[in-house]
Amino acid sequence: MITFILNNKTISTSEHSGMTLLDFVRYEKRLTGTKIGCREGDCGACTLLVGTRTNNTIEYQSITSCISPLGNAHGKHIVTVEGTNLQDKLTTAQEAMKANYATQCGFCTPGFVVSLTGFALSNSEKNYKNAIDAVSGNICRCTGYKSIEKATQQIVDKLKTQENNSFDWLIKNDFIPAYFETIPKRLKDMEAKDLNQPKGKYISGGTDLYVQQADHLADNEVHLIAEKDYLKGITIVNGVCTIGTNATVSDLWNHPEINSFFPNLKKHLKLVSSEQIRNMASLGGNLVNASPIGDMTIFFLALNSDITILNSEEKERTIALKNFYQGYKTFDLKEGELLKNIRFKLPSKHSFFNFEKVCKRTHLDIASVNTAIHLSIENKTISEAHISIGGVAAIPKYLHETSAFLIGKPLTTEAIIEANNILQKEISPISDVRGTNDYKRLLARQLFFAHFTTLFPKQFTLKDFLQHA
Repeated sequence: MITFILNNKTISTSEHSGMTLLDFVRYEKRLTGTKIGCREGDCGACTLLVGTRTNNTIEYQSITSCISPLGNAHGKHIVTVEGTNLQDKLTTAQEAMKANYATQCGFCTPGFVVSLTGFALSNSEKNYKNAIDAVSGNICRCTGYKSIEKATQQIVDKLKTQENNSFDWLIKNDFIPAYFETIPKRLKDMEAKDLNQPKGKYISGGTDLYVQQADHLADNEVHLIAEKDYLKGITIVNGVCTIGTNATVSDLWNHPEINSFFPNLKKHLKLVSSEQIRNMASLGGNLVNASPIGDMTIFFLALNSDITILNSEEKERTIALKNFYQGYKTFDLKEGELLKNIRFKLPSKHSFFNFEKVCKRTHLDIASVNTAIHLSIENKTISEAHISIGGVAAIPKYLHETSAFLIGKPLTTEAIIEANNILQKEISPISDVRGTNDYKRLLARQLFFAHFTTLFPKQFTLKDFLQHA
C-alpha cells in the first residue's frame, strides 16, 4: 500500500504506483484546485509541495505533479492548494495575489500560491530574487507578471520580519494552517515501509519518462528508485566529489561546499529547467536519458567524470562518462544495471570551469547548443583541458581532439582560434527546429570563445577572437 499524508489526511491506497500524482489528487480525491495544463512539467499549474522527513524536521519542495509517479509520495506529506487554506481567511500568499490584482482567469493562481507557500517554508534566504526563482516554473498567460511580482514582493517583505524559520511563526502569520505543526510526528509515527515493488521500468524523478510515456507507465509495472538510500548523497573526500545518481540539481544548488568550488554554480544551474523540475529530476536520469543536449551531462563530461554502474547482483564497474555514450540514445548499460554514482575531481586553485547555453528563450528551454569547459593553468600554459558540447552531434559530445590539442599550449588568442578549427572538425550538427547546421556551428564557435572571455576577461575579448578568426 502507498501511504502518505495528503494535506491533513492520512492516505493508504492500492492504486497503481505508476499513475501520476496529479491524476490521483484530482480524480481519486477530487482536489481540483490542482490544475491540468501542459502535462509536461512546464506550466506549473499542477504544482504541489512534497514534505520529506529528515530526523525531526520536514523539508518542503515544490514539484510538478503531472510528471511525478504516485509511488514517490510514499511516506511523504503532499500539499495541494486546498491544503494551504486557512479556515476563515486568506493565507498571506493568497492575500498578496488578491491585493495586487495578480489573478485574472485564475487557472494558474493555485500553482503560484503553492510555489510561494513552498518558498515561505524553505530554508532559502528570504529575498526577492529567491522568491522569483521559486515561481520560475509557473506560467501565467493573461494577468501580466508585474502584478505577480508585486505580490511576490509583498510576501518577501512580510517574511523578512520573521524571527526564525519555524512552523509556529508561519502559522501565526497566516502563511500555513495550524495542522502543519503535527506533520513531523505523524510522518514519524507512520513509519512507511519500503514499497513491495515488482520488476519494471526503473524510474527515479520521472521528469523525462513521464513527459513521453505517462499513460504507458500508469498501466504497466514500474520500479521506483527515488528513495533508494544507496543512490543518494553527496560526499567530498580528498578533493574528489561523489554524487549519488538520485541526487537532484537542487541538491547541488543547495550544497555549500560544492558552491565554494564552483563560484558561478547557481548562475549555471539557473539555466537548467525550473525550480520544480530541479527539485525532482535525478542526475542519473539526465545521464541515461542520453539526450545530445542534456545540460547536466555536458556539465559532468567537462569535469572528466567517472560513473559507477551497479548490476542486479550488486557487482560494480566503473567507466569514464565520456566512453558511456555509443550512439543516438544508446549507451553502455546492460539489462538490470543502474547508474550508482558520479565521481570527479573538484577544481583546484589552478583550474577554471565554465558552462554556457543558448536556447530560444533564456530560461526553461532545451538548448540549441550547450557547452562546458574545465581547464588547469600552470605558468600561463594549459596543463589540463576537458571540453564538452551538446546539440552538435548524435550524443552529448566530449571533444577528445580539441581537449588534447590544448594541453601544453600557451593561453593565447592564437591557440584558442586554432583549437576552434579542430572543434569544428569534431562536430557534425544537423538542421532541426533548434537551428540550422550553420547556426549551430556559429554558436559552437561563439560559446567556445565565450568560455575564455568569461574565465579570463582581462586577457581576452570577443573582438580579439573575431579579428583573428
